[in-house]
Amino acid sequence: MPELPEVEVTRRSFRDAIVGARVQSVRMGKPLRWPLGVEPQALAGRVVQEVRRRGKYLLVDLDAGMLLLHLGMSGSLRFAPEQGAAGVHDHFDMQTDHGMLRLHDPRRFGAVVHVTGEEDPLAHKLLDGLGMEPLDPASFRFERFAAGLQSSRTPIKQLLLGGKLVVGVGNIYASEVLFLARIDPQLPARDVGPRKVRRLFDGIREVLALAVAQGGTTLRDFSSADGMPGHFQLQAKVYGRDGQPCVGCGRPIRMLRQGQRSTYFCAHCQK
Repeated sequence: MPELPEVEVTRRSFRDAIVGARVQSVRMGKPLRWPLGVEPQALAGRVVQEVRRRGKYLLVDLDAGMLLLHLGMSGSLRFAPEQGAAGVHDHFDMQTDHGMLRLHDPRRFGAVVHVTGEEDPLAHKLLDGLGMEPLDPASFRFERFAAGLQSSRTPIKQLLLGGKLVVGVGNIYASEVLFLARIDPQLPARDVGPRKVRRLFDGIREVLALAVAQGGTTLRDFSSADGMPGHFQLQAKVYGRDGQPCVGCGRPIRMLRQGQRSTYFCAHCQK
């Protein structure tokens, strides 16, 4: 599932190429998670002004209105001057005078939604519940982060995955930041000590920034909008390393299930 680093890598990979482009046509394939909200031909003539990100949503600002794109469980975007005929899993094509933006989504949990802007009620519904942005110093504040942990009895890994306190710490990255901070993933959030709270806060920024720099994580088929795979999986200290020696102490990495998700950790280093 594409997480924040993969969505940010995707944004960066086509933002410069599409800004200033005029939409010529839009084709919709099979229904996605939510309807587009307007007739596809209504987008013709609109000009792309910016591509931003909020959590795992891409916000494509137009000269009138905005598109909210979500990659769902298996979606990916491609942007190129020319693309072949749409395949069975290509469900959104936006042809512009700079090239075509295409959403490929085998499981169809992704979405492309048109709203009038961030004040649109649907935009509020989708975006208002999102937590702090860990890669934005103005948004990600230590005091608010520490207070959020102190007020929750939820196991720390589950709290990070929830996305209401901080966005983008998906399953892979939660295991990695908890290892970096030396925190047991099953520990209630309120029981994380002050020094480890600081290590966790810094670790979230460090791990996610590294993941973006590495092009995200490609476990199966993720690639950016220009077709490049990610390489963060080669940097992982615990994720996917069940039974292998810990890079810190040499003891075997363990795996447990939390909320139907796999958690990888070192029982010795993360006491």
